Parts: sequence; C-alpha cells; structure tokens
Amino acid sequence: MTTPGVRVWERVAAFGRPPATPANMLAREAAEAAELRAHQSHPDVVALRVERVRTQVDRLCWAGIVLGLAFTMTNVQQFAAAGSSAWSLPWLAAWLLDPTVSLVLLAILRAEQVTARYQVATGPWVRRAKWFTLAATYVMNTWASYAAGSVAGVVLHSVPPLVVFVAAEAVTDLRDKLTDAVTAAFTEAHHRTVPHAAMNAGVEVHEPARRPARRGRGDHRRTSFAEYLTTARAAWCPGVMVTPAWVREVTGCSRGLSSRLAAVLTAEVAGSAEGGDAP
Repeated sequence: MTTPGVRVWERVAAFGRPPATPANMLAREAAEAAELRAHQSHPDVVALRVERVRTQVDRLCWAGIVLGLAFTMTNVQQFAAAGSSAWSLPWLAAWLLDPTVSLVLLAILRAEQVTARYQVATGPWVRRAKWFTLAATYVMNTWASYAAGSVAGVVLHSVPPLVVFVAAEAVTDLRDKLTDAVTAAFTEAHHRTVPHAAMNAGVEVHEPARRPARRGRGDHRRTSFAEYLTTARAAWCPGVMVTPAWVREVTGCSRGLSSRLAAVLTAEVAGSAEGGDAP
C-alpha cells in the first residue's frame, strides 16, 4: 500500500517536474532574481531609464523657464511703454521687446540641449549671449522697482528672472551628467561582461583606454580628428573589432564622428594586415 507522500512523488515525476520543496523554491526564486537583476543592469535598460529622466527634467525645466519668461512679459512691456496711452503705437510696439529677448534666449537653450547631449563644447559667445539676454530681462523687470525704492517690488520682480537664469545654467549641467551616466553604464557593462567571455574563450583581454578627461568650461578648444584617431590607434590591439561604439568608448568622441574614425582606423588595420605591420 502506497502512502500519500509516495503518490505525490509519482504524480510529480509523471509530469517531469521535481517536487516543490523549500530548497527548490529558493533556487528558482534566486534564478529569477538573478535574471531580473541582469536585465535591470543591462546598459540599454539603464540608458532607457536615463532617457526617461532626461525627458522629465527637460519638460519641467522648460515649463519653469517659459512660465518665468511669460511672467516678465508684462513688466517689460510697462518698462518699454514708459507711460504711453493704451493701444497706441508705442504701447503696442512695447509688447515686442520681451519676446525679442526671450526668443533669443530660448534658441540658445535649445541649442545647448543638443550640444550637452553629445557633450560638445560651445564657444564663449554662446554663454555671453545667454547671460546678456538674462541680464537684460532682469534689468527691465526691476528698473521701476529700484527707481521707486520698493524693496518688495525688487524682490517680486527679481525672483522670476533669477529662476530662469539658474534653471538655464543648471539644465545644461544636468543633461551633461545624464549623458555621463549612460556612458558609465556602458563602460561598466563592458568591464563586467567582456572579461568573462574572453576568459571562457581563452582570449587575452586588453583593457580599453580610459576616456579622456572632460575639459572645463574655461577651455573651449575642441579635440581634433587627428587627436581622436591617435587615441583610438593607441587603444587598438590585435583581435579587437573596430566599431563606432568601440571608438566612442575609448575616445569619448561624438556619435557622428565615431563612424568616420572607425572607417579610417579599419582601413589602417586592413592595410597594416596586408603589409604585416601594426598601425
């Protein structure tokens, strides 16, 4: 006579599955957790998360900047109208002053949104134009309050332009750091996956060259194509496949420039292989 426990084992064996013991359940949960962690730490998933955060940051900052500039429009109009009668030609023309300054500022911020994404340094005139438009907006908003000696008016009309100024400066750095976060995720994934795969295949692993340190805001000299190519050439070793992604990793160049660098370095590698010399 069979016991109920034996019947359970026979029934489970008939379906080809082991019994649901605590050890098997823990092992299955551990495997699921490891798989979930591997997907969450995948560089593409990390990049997607960063892109979502970047989108939220852009929308919030742009909303604050636009609302702040809209608040200053009435004050600038009153400053430019200088007591002109309503609906007169000077009164109507005064409404054009604030949009003139604000549109230039928004154009600069929109351009910096793209340059910060690809970490391209802009020239000094870009920062000067941004500061000039912000300073002009601030002066036109607070001039009447300063002239009247109203401290409350100065504070009230100073907050929106200063918020716009701080947001315009902060959003550029935030985009820059978010781009660095994506790059760090890819670099970490490369160091985590490539050495293990190479050791399993019996291939000698060469550490990729470190990314060149980013220049400060005071140094606006751009890295030339030849300098990028020299860095990539020094990082290359036999057995490494030259791709735009690999070039971006070892040089820190932009996505558009990496394709040209990869093409030139691939041609050099092919030519040296035919000649028997390393590049």
